[in-house]
This record gives sequence, structure tokens and C-alpha cells, in this order.
Amino acid sequence: MANVQYYDVILKPVITEKSMDLMADKKYTFLVHTEATKNQIKEAVEKMFEGTKVKSVNTMNLDGKNRRRGMTYGKTAKTKKAIVQLTEDSKDIEIFEGL
Repeated sequence: MANVQYYDVILKPVITEKSMDLMADKKYTFLVHTEATKNQIKEAVEKMFEGTKVKSVNTMNLDGKNRRRGMTYGKTAKTKKAIVQLTEDSKDIEIFEGL
């Protein structure tokens, strides 16, 4: 795997109705680098957001969708999504507050 730093691991948060419902259980959803491991994701969350402690990380690989423009077919890029569960005594992540 390429040299991926902790600030390159988390690309952006996922804001959907389902991910908002999971925030009540201290579960946060992020799009992450496709080659990031669970340990790298855990380390990145704990370093980027002060006072957070990660309990578990669940990941899923998503294939690209088929797209068509006229007679030309193609696929969008593959992505990886991570659901991060924080411990009970951990602080909440501020970027999701007020949504």
C-alpha cells in the first residue's frame, strides 16, 4: 500500500438519514481511502478529533456504478465506507453537530 498519512485516510463524512439515526448510538459514517485498513481509520479518527476513543470500525467496499453517455459505457470509481463506533465516555465529533 502507498504511504497514506492519517489526514489522507478520511475523505469526507456521509450525511444521510440512516447515518444521522446512527449518531444517537455514537456511530459516525465516513468515506475513506480505498486502501485504508481498520487500524489506520481508528488512528485517523482519534488524531483528527480530540477526545474521541474508537470502540470499533466496520468497513465496506462499494463497487462503481455503471454509467452511460450516449453509446459509451463506463463505471464510476470504487469507494470505501467506514462506520466508526465511539466508546461511551468519548466526546462527540463536532462536524456532525447542528445537522
